[in-house]
Amino acid sequence: MRFADRIQAGRELAAALSEMQRTEDLPDPLVLALPRGGVPVAAEVARALHAPLDVLVARKIGLPGRPEYGVGAIAGEDPPVYDATALEMLGLTEDRLSSTVAHERTEMHRRQSLYRGNRPEPRIEGRAVIVVDDGLATGVTARAALRHLRRQRPARLVLAAPVGSPQSVTALGHEADTVVCLHQPAVFEAVGLWYEDFPQISDDEVTEALHMTTAH
Repeated sequence: MRFADRIQAGRELAAALSEMQRTEDLPDPLVLALPRGGVPVAAEVARALHAPLDVLVARKIGLPGRPEYGVGAIAGEDPPVYDATALEMLGLTEDRLSSTVAHERTEMHRRQSLYRGNRPEPRIEGRAVIVVDDGLATGVTARAALRHLRRQRPARLVLAAPVGSPQSVTALGHEADTVVCLHQPAVFEAVGLWYEDFPQISDDEVTEALHMTTAH
Protein backbone atom coordinates (compact mmCIF):
# COMPACT_ATOMS: atom_id res chain seq x y z
CA MET A 1 0.00 0.00 0.00
CA ARG A 2 1.47 3.32 -1.10
CA PHE A 3 -0.05 6.77 -0.79
CA ALA A 4 -0.17 9.13 -3.76
CA ASP A 5 1.07 12.02 -1.63
CA ARG A 6 0.75 13.52 1.84
CA ILE A 7 -2.65 15.04 1.03
CA GLN A 8 -4.19 11.68 0.18
CA ALA A 9 -2.52 10.11 3.20
CA GLY A 10 -3.89 12.90 5.38
CA ARG A 11 -7.43 12.35 4.11
CA GLU A 12 -7.27 8.62 4.82
CA LEU A 13 -5.86 9.28 8.27
CA ALA A 14 -8.53 11.93 8.84
CA ALA A 15 -11.25 9.39 8.04
CA ALA A 16 -9.93 7.03 10.72
CA LEU A 17 -9.66 9.81 13.28
CA SER A 18 -13.12 11.14 12.43
CA GLU A 19 -14.50 7.69 13.26
CA MET A 20 -12.62 7.80 16.56
CA GLN A 21 -14.10 11.23 17.26
CA ARG A 22 -17.61 9.84 16.69
CA THR A 23 -17.17 6.85 18.98
CA GLU A 24 -14.75 8.01 21.68
CA ASP A 25 -14.22 11.01 23.91
CA LEU A 26 -11.84 13.57 22.35
CA PRO A 27 -12.42 16.69 24.45
CA ASP A 28 -11.53 20.06 22.90
CA PRO A 29 -9.31 18.47 20.23
CA LEU A 30 -6.06 20.07 19.10
CA VAL A 31 -4.02 18.80 16.13
CA LEU A 32 -0.26 19.26 16.37
CA ALA A 33 1.90 18.55 13.32
CA LEU A 34 5.53 17.52 13.50
CA PRO A 35 7.05 19.81 10.86
CA ARG A 36 7.80 19.90 8.20
CA GLY A 37 6.53 16.67 6.63
CA GLY A 38 3.67 16.19 9.06
CA VAL A 39 2.04 19.52 8.26
CA PRO A 40 0.15 18.65 5.02
CA VAL A 41 -1.07 15.43 6.64
CA ALA A 42 -2.16 17.20 9.83
CA ALA A 43 -3.95 19.96 7.90
CA GLU A 44 -6.34 17.35 6.47
CA VAL A 45 -6.88 15.87 9.94
CA ALA A 46 -7.59 19.27 11.51
CA ARG A 47 -10.06 20.09 8.74
CA ALA A 48 -11.96 16.83 9.20
CA LEU A 49 -12.08 17.09 12.99
CA HIS A 50 -12.97 20.82 12.90
CA ALA A 51 -10.01 21.30 15.22
CA PRO A 52 -7.31 23.97 15.34
CA LEU A 53 -3.92 23.16 13.85
CA ASP A 54 -0.52 24.06 15.23
CA VAL A 55 2.99 22.64 15.17
CA LEU A 56 5.26 21.06 17.71
CA VAL A 57 8.84 21.53 16.57
CA ALA A 58 10.92 18.54 17.62
CA ARG A 59 14.39 17.95 16.19
CA LYS A 60 16.14 14.69 15.49
CA ILE A 61 19.66 14.24 16.88
CA GLY A 62 21.56 12.57 14.07
CA LEU A 63 24.58 10.34 14.10
CA PRO A 64 27.76 12.40 13.55
CA GLY A 65 28.52 12.21 9.84
CA ARG A 66 25.14 10.61 9.13
CA PRO A 67 22.56 13.20 10.25
CA GLU A 68 19.68 11.29 8.66
CA TYR A 69 20.22 8.43 11.15
CA GLY A 70 18.43 9.50 14.32
CA VAL A 71 19.82 8.40 17.67
CA GLY A 72 17.81 10.88 19.74
CA ALA A 73 15.57 13.93 19.61
CA ILE A 74 14.65 17.10 21.47
CA ALA A 75 11.36 18.91 22.03
CA GLY A 76 10.80 22.16 23.90
CA GLU A 77 13.46 22.83 26.50
CA ASP A 78 13.36 19.24 27.72
CA PRO A 79 16.54 17.17 27.97
CA PRO A 80 17.31 15.05 24.89
CA VAL A 81 15.58 11.69 24.51
CA TYR A 82 18.04 9.06 23.27
CA ASP A 83 17.72 5.62 21.77
CA ALA A 84 19.86 3.89 24.39
CA THR A 85 20.20 0.72 22.31
CA ALA A 86 21.47 2.68 19.30
CA LEU A 87 23.99 4.60 21.43
CA GLU A 88 25.35 1.37 22.89
CA MET A 89 25.56 -0.35 19.50
CA LEU A 90 27.39 2.61 17.99
CA GLY A 91 29.67 3.19 20.98
CA LEU A 92 28.40 6.75 21.41
CA THR A 93 28.05 8.78 24.58
CA GLU A 94 25.66 11.64 25.26
CA ASP A 95 28.64 13.95 25.82
CA ARG A 96 29.90 13.26 22.31
CA LEU A 97 26.56 14.41 20.92
CA SER A 98 26.42 17.68 22.90
CA SER A 99 27.46 19.88 19.96
CA THR A 100 24.86 18.23 17.73
CA VAL A 101 22.21 18.83 20.38
CA ALA A 102 23.19 22.51 20.64
CA HIS A 103 22.98 22.91 16.86
CA GLU A 104 19.57 21.23 16.68
CA ARG A 105 18.22 23.29 19.58
CA THR A 106 19.22 26.48 17.75
CA GLU A 107 17.45 25.27 14.62
CA MET A 108 14.41 24.29 16.68
CA HIS A 109 14.17 27.81 18.12
CA ARG A 110 14.54 29.31 14.63
CA ARG A 111 11.68 27.25 13.27
CA GLN A 112 9.47 27.89 16.28
CA SER A 113 9.91 31.64 15.82
CA LEU A 114 9.34 31.41 12.07
CA TYR A 115 6.23 29.24 12.26
CA ARG A 116 4.59 30.77 15.30
CA GLY A 117 5.61 34.42 15.12
CA ASN A 118 3.93 36.23 17.99
CA ARG A 119 1.23 33.62 18.54
CA PRO A 120 1.35 32.00 21.97
CA GLU A 121 1.80 28.27 22.27
CA PRO A 122 -1.53 26.42 22.36
CA ARG A 123 -3.03 25.21 25.62
CA ILE A 124 -2.44 21.48 26.15
CA GLU A 125 -3.86 20.76 29.60
CA GLY A 126 -7.25 19.03 29.59
CA ARG A 127 -7.43 18.66 25.79
CA ALA A 128 -7.32 15.72 23.42
CA VAL A 129 -4.04 16.33 21.59
CA ILE A 130 -3.48 14.54 18.28
CA VAL A 131 0.16 14.52 17.18
CA VAL A 132 0.54 13.91 13.43
CA ASP A 133 3.54 13.00 11.30
CA ASP A 134 3.85 11.69 7.73
CA GLY A 135 5.49 8.47 8.94
CA LEU A 136 7.13 6.75 11.88
CA ALA A 137 10.59 5.34 11.14
CA THR A 138 12.70 5.07 14.31
CA GLY A 139 10.00 6.95 16.24
CA VAL A 140 12.55 8.83 18.33
CA THR A 141 11.29 12.30 17.30
CA ALA A 142 7.71 11.35 18.08
CA ARG A 143 8.82 9.95 21.44
CA ALA A 144 10.44 13.26 22.42
CA ALA A 145 7.33 15.15 21.32
CA LEU A 146 4.96 12.89 23.24
CA ARG A 147 7.00 13.09 26.45
CA HIS A 148 7.12 16.88 26.14
CA LEU A 149 3.33 17.01 25.79
CA ARG A 150 2.63 14.47 28.53
CA ARG A 151 4.23 16.81 31.07
CA GLN A 152 1.55 19.37 30.20
CA ARG A 153 -1.30 17.04 31.26
CA PRO A 154 -3.45 16.54 28.15
CA ALA A 155 -6.73 14.73 28.72
CA ARG A 156 -5.79 12.31 25.95
CA LEU A 157 -2.65 11.97 23.84
CA VAL A 158 -3.02 10.43 20.39
CA LEU A 159 -0.22 9.79 17.88
CA ALA A 160 -1.34 9.45 14.26
CA ALA A 161 0.56 8.66 11.07
CA PRO A 162 -0.34 7.12 7.71
CA VAL A 163 2.55 4.64 7.78
CA GLY A 164 5.08 3.38 10.27
CA SER A 165 7.50 0.69 11.27
CA PRO A 166 5.66 -1.96 13.32
CA GLN A 167 8.42 -1.88 15.95
CA SER A 168 8.14 1.89 16.34
CA VAL A 169 4.34 1.78 16.51
CA THR A 170 4.51 -0.82 19.27
CA ALA A 171 7.14 1.12 21.24
CA LEU A 172 5.25 4.41 20.92
CA GLY A 173 2.14 2.74 22.29
CA HIS A 174 3.85 3.11 25.68
CA GLU A 175 4.13 6.89 25.20
CA ALA A 176 0.73 7.80 23.71
CA ASP A 177 -2.71 6.79 24.96
CA THR A 178 -3.57 5.69 21.41
CA VAL A 179 -1.50 5.21 18.26
CA VAL A 180 -3.33 5.32 14.92
CA CYS A 181 -1.16 4.04 12.06
CA LEU A 182 -2.91 2.94 8.87
CA HIS A 183 -0.11 0.93 7.28
CA GLN A 184 2.63 -0.99 9.09
CA PRO A 185 4.73 -2.83 6.49
CA ALA A 186 6.89 -5.62 7.86
CA VAL A 187 9.85 -4.33 5.83
CA PHE A 188 9.73 -0.59 6.35
CA GLU A 189 13.13 0.94 5.41
CA ALA A 190 12.10 4.62 4.92
CA VAL A 191 8.97 6.80 5.07
CA GLY A 192 9.40 8.15 1.52
CA LEU A 193 9.17 4.67 -0.01
CA TRP A 194 5.49 4.54 0.92
CA TYR A 195 4.56 7.67 -1.05
CA GLU A 196 4.53 8.04 -4.83
CA ASP A 197 5.15 11.79 -4.48
CA PHE A 198 7.22 12.79 -1.45
CA PRO A 199 8.72 16.27 -1.94
CA GLN A 200 10.50 18.29 0.73
CA ILE A 201 8.09 20.66 2.49
CA SER A 202 9.26 24.27 2.65
CA ASP A 203 9.01 26.67 5.57
CA ASP A 204 6.62 28.77 3.45
CA GLU A 205 4.28 25.81 3.03
CA VAL A 206 4.25 25.27 6.79
CA THR A 207 3.43 28.89 7.59
CA GLU A 208 0.75 28.97 4.89
CA ALA A 209 -0.98 25.91 6.35
CA LEU A 210 -0.86 27.43 9.84
CA HIS A 211 -2.39 30.69 8.62
CA MET A 212 -5.36 28.75 7.26
CA THR A 213 -6.25 27.28 10.66
CA THR A 214 -4.54 28.41 13.86
CA ALA A 215 -4.64 26.89 17.31
CA HIS A 216 -6.15 28.53 20.34
